[in-house]
Amino acid sequence: MRTVLKFGGSSVADLDRMKRIAEKLKRRRKEGEEIVVVVSAMGKTTNQLLSMAREASENPSKREVDMMLATGEQVSIALLTMILQEKGLQAVSLTGYQAGILTEGMHTKNKIRDIDPKNIEKYLSEGYIVVVAGFQGYNENGEITTLGRGGSDTTAVALAAKLHCHCEIYTDVDGIYGVDPRLYPKARHMDSITYEEMKEMAFLGAKVMEPRSVDIAQNYGVVIYVGSAHEDRRGTYIQEGERNVEERSITGLSVLENIMMVTISRLPEAGTHTADIFRKLAEEEIIVDMISQTPMPDGSVTLSFTASAEDRKLMESVLHDVVDQLSGAALTTTTEMLKVSVVGSGMRTQSGVAARIFTLFAENGITFKQVSTSEISISYTMEKAHKEKAVALIADAFSL
Repeated sequence: MRTVLKFGGSSVADLDRMKRIAEKLKRRRKEGEEIVVVVSAMGKTTNQLLSMAREASENPSKREVDMMLATGEQVSIALLTMILQEKGLQAVSLTGYQAGILTEGMHTKNKIRDIDPKNIEKYLSEGYIVVVAGFQGYNENGEITTLGRGGSDTTAVALAAKLHCHCEIYTDVDGIYGVDPRLYPKARHMDSITYEEMKEMAFLGAKVMEPRSVDIAQNYGVVIYVGSAHEDRRGTYIQEGERNVEERSITGLSVLENIMMVTISRLPEAGTHTADIFRKLAEEEIIVDMISQTPMPDGSVTLSFTASAEDRKLMESVLHDVVDQLSGAALTTTTEMLKVSVVGSGMRTQSGVAARIFTLFAENGITFKQVSTSEISISYTMEKAHKEKAVALIADAFSL
């Protein structure tokens, strides 16, 4: 049996935790299992490195940021490999380059293009535990690249897809809940969830999994198990499977914080201007969401959308260049916003979810700026001050 196991930053935050992980790997290796381990940087290392980069430069080169960030995972893989070797196990650490992870795209936001697993296969055939640096790879020019937020999840699932095996994601929580237990302590633990529901929850703010990794898993049929790195509790399986959608309309609730709402008023009605705005944002790889356009009595339109507040400076720079060329148009950005979303395959066959939530909000004084829907989700943009109240109301009403 062959398995890819991934351990997040909190799971390898110090040597004691690494030693506990090594004991787990030792037991499984003795049972004859072929093991590939993907690890993140220790604890808050990535954030600390980014902080230093910002101190060094107001606008640090993204190539050099990638060069620096990749060192975090390399420390982790080297230390874990040393611990495994100390326990008498054959183990070897591999960087993204050595593991054959070819990427493409912009520095700090690369995507995996392909993986050549021959080096990993070689070590597995010789009985080694292979410890791979998550979050990184190399591009066609041979430069070190990183995969952006949640990149270690993506590394692990992509490796499992290439090696034709299951993937286990270990973190500081014991699986997936209907709501983040830190927001709603009575949250329901799930034994399983479909790819589609997990992907939707991840896109909408659930932090347990990275959306790209779930997408890869679904495309290649990789079963993912999410569990606690250090506690012996049952986790959650993410896999294909038809559930009885009549049982519950909503599977889970996600909260996406640190977003901003962008409004451009008095925009000429001609669609070329709207197209130009989104083309320029796409060129900067700024992801936008919840787009709405409202016609006004004077013949203009008001365009609104949401985006990550992390992109605020770049966003405003791009949009000011566009808006300044349009007579009378005005740009407004509103921060301190969040998005509350409900997700569930049952919404395909059950009506009334939106009506119940609108009623809950109206009866409890919760206002929202935008609402958007998909086949299996409904999202509301609102001020951060409503977060706890909105989450509790929905979770109680739908037994999440």
